[in-house]
Amino acid sequence: MERSSSCFALVLRVRSSGESNREASFLSAQEGIINATLFGGPKSTLRSHVSPFNSGTLWIYRDPAKDFRKVSDFDVQSWRPGIRELYERSSTASRIAGALLAGHGGGGAWAEVLTLTGSALDALEGADEVCCERIFLHFLWNWTALQGDRGDPGRCIFCACEPGSDGVLWFVPGEGFLCKNCMLREQPGRGLALGPGARRWLLEVQNLAPGDLARHVPDSDSLDEIRAMVDYLETEAQGRR
Repeated sequence: MERSSSCFALVLRVRSSGESNREASFLSAQEGIINATLFGGPKSTLRSHVSPFNSGTLWIYRDPAKDFRKVSDFDVQSWRPGIRELYERSSTASRIAGALLAGHGGGGAWAEVLTLTGSALDALEGADEVCCERIFLHFLWNWTALQGDRGDPGRCIFCACEPGSDGVLWFVPGEGFLCKNCMLREQPGRGLALGPGARRWLLEVQNLAPGDLARHVPDSDSLDEIRAMVDYLETEAQGRR
């Protein structure tokens, strides 16, 4: 078995371990989440390279007998310094990383998740405070699609009917969107109501690049509904840890 390997990876999180070491978590297209020990003190060049939201080529040494992984090198290709220049950008990037770690990288669709995450982080570099939230909502909406936890917001997943006169469908995580009758029959008490404005915004932006979200602004009521849905999905992901 090869003890050393390399892959393109994104740094999601770095935590202190012992007096001078750190534990780093990466997202890769080949293996999903990779956890490895990073040796070196505060002046270590490798330690400065392995910083949250940087991406590049990662070299890992593995000791299968001890079930141990060590970061051998990391060649940074994207530094994304703009994320650290604004609190809303860094906190949004941290929420994205937290969701990925809680969801174990995305259930096997790692290459697609890595592309989606990289696009979101690139957009955050120049985003203002308001657009940061939209980037996160867009990310989580598309991430749930890759995990199979999202239906078509245009019709009921059970009876295929379109919304009634009030334009409301109920979102049920793991199922999709349900009309009122099906929601009461199939999943009573679980659904989150989304009106036409919220569902229209989700349909408009789901295939957009995150950098284009500044031109797509939901109304306040729709934004509240989308927030509630995303908060629920984020809490569900954290519960899988």
